[in-house]
Amino acid sequence: MFASERREHLVRLAAELFAEKGYQATTVRNIADEAGILSGSLYHHFDSKESIVDEILSAFFDELTATNQAALERGGDPRTILAALVSNCFGTLVPHRAAIMVMQNDWNYLRQFDRFDYLTRSEEKAERMWMGQISKGQEIGLFRDDIDARLTYRMIRDTIWVAVRWFRPGGRLDAQGLADHYIKVLFDGIAVH
Repeated sequence: MFASERREHLVRLAAELFAEKGYQATTVRNIADEAGILSGSLYHHFDSKESIVDEILSAFFDELTATNQAALERGGDPRTILAALVSNCFGTLVPHRAAIMVMQNDWNYLRQFDRFDYLTRSEEKAERMWMGQISKGQEIGLFRDDIDARLTYRMIRDTIWVAVRWFRPGGRLDAQGLADHYIKVLFDGIAVH
């Protein structure tokens, strides 16, 4: 196995342990044991456990930011763009499951370290993207003007990310099917009109 392949393998193993046990509860020894190597051998690939989780989270945020930016650049009305943002988020549930679990479980712990300042910056950027579309939709009469854009964004965000806890690939709906259902409920509600 090449060094880069070994490194990727270690990141995947660590990601699953972080998702299962939590970042703080997972030790370097746990990761090494899972990989079948000595703890010290892990330091041949990473300088710290923080480096591993940093790689996991930065890859997630980089990809999500890029796909969301692409949705904005494709344009369309606010409903179309919000639907694309929702689909992008649900599309990360499988490939970035561990990163989302770490975000949910260890966000407040990691935010205290300068190394993870990008977490807050990424979240603020996402909030501006979403709120901008919600506000624009309100201005043009597409969305109700009696809802708070920030609160609405946070409710949408939280209901999407919590799905990582119960969504299982291979179930009745794949990630896009789940996104489509969510979009239907988001825009059309559950009441018969």
